[in-house]
Amino acid sequence: MRRIPFFLMALLAVFQSSAQQPPLFRTTGAPLNERVNDLLHTLTLQEKISLLGYNSPAIERLQIPAYNWWNEALHGIARGGEATVYPQAIGLSATFNAPLAKEVANTISTEARAKYNLAIQQHRHVQYLGLNFWTPNINIFRDPRWGRGQETYGEDPYLTATMAGAFVQGLQGTVPGMLKTAACAKHFAVHSGPEADRHSFNAIIDEKDLRETYLYAFKKLVDGKVESIMCAYNRVNSEPCCTGNTLLQDILRHEWKFGGQVVTDCWALDDIWLRHKAIPTREEVAAAAVKAGVNLDCANILQDDVMKAIDKGWLTAANVDSALSATLRTRIRLGLFDTPAASPYGGYGADSVNNGYHARLAREAARESMVLLKNDGILPLQADKYASMLVTGSNSASIEALMGNYHGVSGDMVTFTAGLAKAAGPGMAMQYDQGCDFTDTLHFGGIWASQNCDVTVAVIGLTPLLEGEEGDAFLSPSGGDKNTLSLPRSQILFMKKLREAHKKPIIAVITAGSAVDVAAIAPYADAVILAWYPGEQGGNALADIIFGKYSPAGRLPVTFYQSLQDLPDYKDYSMKNRTYRYFKGKVDYPFGYGLSYTKFDYTWHTAPVKEYRSKDTIRVSVDVKNAGAFDGDEVVQAYITYPDMERMPVKELKAFARVQTVKGQASAVQLEIPVTELQKWDLQQHTWKLYKGVYKINIGGSSDNFLLSQDFRIK
Repeated sequence: MRRIPFFLMALLAVFQSSAQQPPLFRTTGAPLNERVNDLLHTLTLQEKISLLGYNSPAIERLQIPAYNWWNEALHGIARGGEATVYPQAIGLSATFNAPLAKEVANTISTEARAKYNLAIQQHRHVQYLGLNFWTPNINIFRDPRWGRGQETYGEDPYLTATMAGAFVQGLQGTVPGMLKTAACAKHFAVHSGPEADRHSFNAIIDEKDLRETYLYAFKKLVDGKVESIMCAYNRVNSEPCCTGNTLLQDILRHEWKFGGQVVTDCWALDDIWLRHKAIPTREEVAAAAVKAGVNLDCANILQDDVMKAIDKGWLTAANVDSALSATLRTRIRLGLFDTPAASPYGGYGADSVNNGYHARLAREAARESMVLLKNDGILPLQADKYASMLVTGSNSASIEALMGNYHGVSGDMVTFTAGLAKAAGPGMAMQYDQGCDFTDTLHFGGIWASQNCDVTVAVIGLTPLLEGEEGDAFLSPSGGDKNTLSLPRSQILFMKKLREAHKKPIIAVITAGSAVDVAAIAPYADAVILAWYPGEQGGNALADIIFGKYSPAGRLPVTFYQSLQDLPDYKDYSMKNRTYRYFKGKVDYPFGYGLSYTKFDYTWHTAPVKEYRSKDTIRVSVDVKNAGAFDGDEVVQAYITYPDMERMPVKELKAFARVQTVKGQASAVQLEIPVTELQKWDLQQHTWKLYKGVYKINIGGSSDNFLLSQDFRIK
């Protein structure tokens, strides 16, 4: 038998060992940048360009499956089948409960992992079943006309940054070096309507409002390591958001040191040459986007035209590597090139989707979000005093009024009618009648039934068909936006007829994702509850509040103005006379407002000191005593008023805490405000500046109800 020479045996062993080793980009635990560089050196130029679009094809020779980057999870997995439907983002913000927002997002990312696992087991690599999500929407809800304001966390930069920051933490997880899912802060930047003009609109804004209002939350989320940023459709000061150097290069990359992925809004690059007409051709747009720092195109211009730009000498292969690297980092951090066994989330399956815990959390979030706007003493209902109830109104049995936009689908959607019927039980004579619709001002139902029932709950308001994104809100007469604060006239007339028919209690429940004219129906109701779009458990949550199982504590994250005539032109992006921070007129309901079934007394536990310097932190504590007859939450809010200088806010939220209280007992609430949070933008020096002078910290239950105030000086 002929012996194999030793050197050939050694060489064969090396080849066998090499064949058994996965490539570096698939090696779990290898340094991230080394894995990215290995894949960049392995891919061909054509393959790299193919991965610059949201619908990324498979790379068969490397056994890399297709991946679709277009996934949504605004308040639960959206458009991807069965999922828990949580309250719409504006409602979640109304909880003023950042830990709750984090836990909601944590369960959303759990469902995402489970749905992804189930999909890939069946070799499905389709849209809306991926692991990155184009959420949260952290644009400032500067004007109540904007239809997409429901997707945001309201009008205040600090509240937006705090709630959205917690949401991002819940989505992205806590495993070092790994993403549970990837979040995306959108739309960068200065983007809040009009919807009809969003593909051609040029937002004109000075640097002070830009920095203090429109970019504040983006900076906070970048500091918090959000994985992705989505650039907006519009222009800002004539620069398209997805090719302009001011936002993407000067601020995001250079100043803020953002190292994550930049994705375009969908077909935003087409807008630049077709509608903005800022750049003449697709090839030039592709080159400009890559050079500005775009990594992924939610369309196909980069996939189709980057090679043409290279052929014309406008781009190089190195530019492509630079653009693709951030996207590859995200895929690696999501574990998309690892074996399923390497993932700590690999065991998640069907029992992780819309399970009992998630439903209970959805119920908790919904009832924490609801805002009691009026109560003449009828609430909470004492069930033993009412033998019969009518549930009526256009939205009383509406699924649309629960869901909000960008929603998922649950088999356990509890309408307001169903929730109240279940809570009332078989011993109460409950009736249902739709009563009215959105348009008919002549024909109404339920009036006779209301006369014959002890109490009526009328659920009225808007739905995402009347306010929302361009094209989706197809019943909106103004392209998704609102052109009035009014509720549908049919609903106002319906409420009036109910009131004229009898003097028995009427509870009005309003669904909406924005400020509406509550004053038009408030005289006809003994109590008014704003339910937002509360998600799958909305009916149960409302019943908990009406029947007194839960004391409402939701707070308004937006101002409810008396009239649109009190506001500047919709297209004016200056913050002058907008939001509670700058509006000086009378309002129906102020930012931070919300009633309770109980009442609270505040006393200083630790008051602020007299003077602070730039490196200090203002630390105070407040004893909050529940002086009423019900256990309940209080939302303690701290606002700063500034020295009397030009363009200072009237007041500004800088800390808050939601605290559970027991009747007759007190809880200590700790609040902290870094002095650096009080800096304002200096237009002359183009930088942040801490102004010296006398400030005041004001603490209370809303922006218009301060129970404690204390001056202090910045030296």
